[in-house]
Parts: sequence; structure tokens; C-alpha cells
Amino acid sequence: MTYPRLTDKPGALETAAAIRAGDMSPHEAVEDAIARIEKLDAHVNAVAVCDFERAIATAKAMDGQKPSPDQPVFGVPMTIKESFEIAGLPSCWGHQEFAGNIAAKDSVVVRQLKAAGAVFLGKTNVPVDLTDWQSLNPVYGRTNNPHDHDRSAGGSSGGSAAAVASGMVPCDFGTDIGGSVRVPAHFNGVWGHKTTWGLVSKHGHDHPMMAGKGAHDGVLSIAGPLARNGDDLQILTQLTASVPLRERTKPLKDCRFLLLVEHPISEVDNDVRGLIEGAAKAIESAGARVDHATSALPDLKAQNEDYMRMLGVAMARGAPGPDGKSASATDWFNLLDQQARNELAWEVFFQEYDFVLAPPAPIVTFEHRDKAFFEGDVTINDKVHRAADGLAWAGLATFPNLPATVLPVGDVGGLPCGMQVMGPKWSDLDCIAAATEIGALLHS
Repeated sequence: MTYPRLTDKPGALETAAAIRAGDMSPHEAVEDAIARIEKLDAHVNAVAVCDFERAIATAKAMDGQKPSPDQPVFGVPMTIKESFEIAGLPSCWGHQEFAGNIAAKDSVVVRQLKAAGAVFLGKTNVPVDLTDWQSLNPVYGRTNNPHDHDRSAGGSSGGSAAAVASGMVPCDFGTDIGGSVRVPAHFNGVWGHKTTWGLVSKHGHDHPMMAGKGAHDGVLSIAGPLARNGDDLQILTQLTASVPLRERTKPLKDCRFLLLVEHPISEVDNDVRGLIEGAAKAIESAGARVDHATSALPDLKAQNEDYMRMLGVAMARGAPGPDGKSASATDWFNLLDQQARNELAWEVFFQEYDFVLAPPAPIVTFEHRDKAFFEGDVTINDKVHRAADGLAWAGLATFPNLPATVLPVGDVGGLPCGMQVMGPKWSDLDCIAAATEIGALLHS
């Protein structure tokens, strides 16, 4: 299988290796990335906030220095989602009223990546409040998919994925509660990793209403990397992990997979389904076992109902929903109980299976809409569905707090298509390694 690639520019680790070898300096790497942004972003609008002067000064100061062993991305230029705080830069989450909100200090993820040698060029575009599969807001405008400028780059980390896919930067960092890393990766033909909940700190990723006050690390939502290959996902995950992660040793051929392309809530486009089934056949041909059905799965309909309830309460911070009702403390604790039971059900499932293969979304990228994607409908296989039902594929890993890696598996009429590889809790490096092996099978 092939998939559309827009750039042959090196990834993060490849760039770092060239700097260590003396083939380029950090300053040259940064200037090259800035030149690409200035050339490409007029059409894509991925980079919402530029910080070029400070990036150049930082890179110049790094020239001639020898990277330490704990700086594997020394001199590597990158961007990060607008919602992460970087000292001296705005963080408004797409709200005009907060456009002047300037962060006083770096978020934890930014500090970790700077310590590892990364140089931040700026921040990438988002939808208002990070709540859409489009990246469109009144402050920064609309991000276009670099494969087709009339289509969505995804959301809410759409600017992140578009910047990586187009070759502006080798990597970025986003967040995900409703597929916000995985769906943009899928729409743009790049790699993305939804981390196990709690693995990566989200301190300094606070809504601007909470700026400077501190906030809890909300349920369901995670921070995770986007890149153009699995090795870069691995190093970015390791650099930001709050607990040590074991590295996978089990060969792909010894793994047992479940192919999941049917969901009681969300139908999948036949072309998307076909590409994922083709990837599963390639995995099977490599010697692995791929089951197409099992009675071991948790109740996916009930899981999605609980996920959507928890998502609604979390995103509204307990404010009344569309029906005018607010969740009580009892309602919330009941949801937490349901989530814990669902986690246990998946734990039992993963005693039998190593990974689940599934679509990140039921469709490839769609044409731009003036209103939020989830407020409308979508046509799948000539039938009209509620667009919000597609969140079922995000909730598959989100509600039980599990990791999932998205890799490109092909294209539908020139538009990229990805597949998510989902594993048990804390198996982040396993998911990334399996996805990397699958990618080698498909794209060698």
C-alpha cells in the first residue's frame, strides 16, 4: 500500500543525527524550517503564532555545542498546539476575548522538550475550545488540509498535523479527548499517538479562563505527539512520559490482533474499511493472528453512551447541557464507576489479545463547513448519519484511558487514510512499535 506524502524532509531524529554529525547546525535547521513555513503556510495556515526571532536566537546559541546524552532532539525545530503555554506567547484557544492572554511560563511538555534540545518556532492552530474536527476560529482563521485546501485538516490538533504533513516541521505535540491527535493524523497522512491517560503532564494546558490559576488535569484528555514516522513518536513519548515505560520485545508475528471495523454506533465508509482490512491482511501474511470477531469485547454501545455523557460533562465543566440539566455529584461518581468497570473489561480483553486495529474516524477528511462538524450530518455509504456518531471511534480508546497509535495505511482518491493500533494500559511503546512494524510491512 502507498499513501500520499507531501514532503521528503527529514524527521526529528534524522534532523538531530545530521546536527550531531555536523552536516547542519541548529541555526541552519531552524532557518530552513522557518523558510518552509513562510513558503507553505500562506496556503495552509497551520502555524497560528510565530516565534521566529527567539527560535533563531536559541538556535544560534546552540551552534558549536555538543549535545548531551539526554538531548536526543538537540537543535530540532518543532511547533506545538496553540493551547499549550509557552512563556511570552498568547494562548487563547481560539477566543477573541482571550487573544491578549500571554503565558507567564512554559507548560511542562514544552519544558521537557526544550530540555531535550528542541527549538520551538511557534504554535499551531485549533478550533474554539478544541471542540471540532476542523481547526477554525475567529482569531487565527481556518487551517486547510495540505492535501486539498478545500478540506479540513482535522481538529482539534489540525494545525499540528498540517504543519507536520506539509513538511514545515518534523514534529508537533497535540492533545486528544475526542480523537484530536488521531483524527488529524488520519486526515493528513501522518503518525499520531494518543497516550495512556496520565502518562504525559498537561500542566500548562489550561483554558484561558483559568490562566495563571492552575487547574486539574481533566478526565479523558491526554497530550500526545504527531510526527512522520514511528521512531519520532517513540522518542517524543519517552521524553514526556511521567512514568518509565517498558519497551516492546514481542515480535509482530507472535501477536494476536482484533480487527474492529464494525461498531453499533458508527458505520465506516467502505473505502476506509477496505484499506484497514487490507492492512490487516498484510499483518496476517506476516504470520500474526488477526481475528475478525470475538465475544471478549466490552459492550461498545454502553461504553459509547458513557463516554459521550462523561465527555459532555467534562467539556462543559458541569454546566447545564442542551436539555438544561446539570450533572449531579452522584451522576459524576456513577460515571467514574462505569469508566472503572470499562477499564477492567478491557484489561480482561487484553489478556487474550495484544492489539485492536480500528479506524480513527469513519471517513477521510471532509469539505470545509461553516458550522461545527458535530452539529451536522455526514453521508457514509450513501446513508445520512449524525456526524457526532463518528466520535465512537475516538471513544474506543479514550473512555478506558488506553493508548492508541495512528499510522497511514493508504488513500481514498488521493486523501490520506489512517488506522489506529490500540493496546492495553501503559503499553504506549508497544503500540508505537507495532505500528512501526506494520508501517514497514505496508510501505516497504
